[in-house]
Amino acid sequence: EVQLVESGGGLVQAGGSLRLSCAASGFTGDEYNIGWFRQAPGKEREGVACISSTDGRTYYAASVKGRFTISSDNAKNTVYLEMNSLKPEDTAVYYCAADRNLLWLIGGSKETVDYWGQGTQVTVSS
Repeated sequence: EVQLVESGGGLVQAGGSLRLSCAASGFTGDEYNIGWFRQAPGKEREGVACISSTDGRTYYAASVKGRFTISSDNAKNTVYLEMNSLKPEDTAVYYCAADRNLLWLIGGSKETVDYWGQGTQVTVSS
């Protein structure tokens, strides 16, 4: 079965950087697209970035565009989220997600996405 394991979260000062990793297993090739979501306390889980498994195109939420970069390493079956210029409002649990339909990673939710990792906490202090 598809499994996703996030790592790389932690506490960082505002303006700092973190790199999250999503190790994926249970599928090969371009079967699943991978994305990152985040959920802050009391808020809905929202899409942050995703990457197409077929052509590598990337998509970003307006709130992170220009600061975050999603990338993939197919040999390692791992997707990364490089987060720069972090702000306190970026504080959230970050989840890796997989779906056969890229649409759900762009505008999906907890209820519509096929697979989720367990999440990794990112805390940005001011």
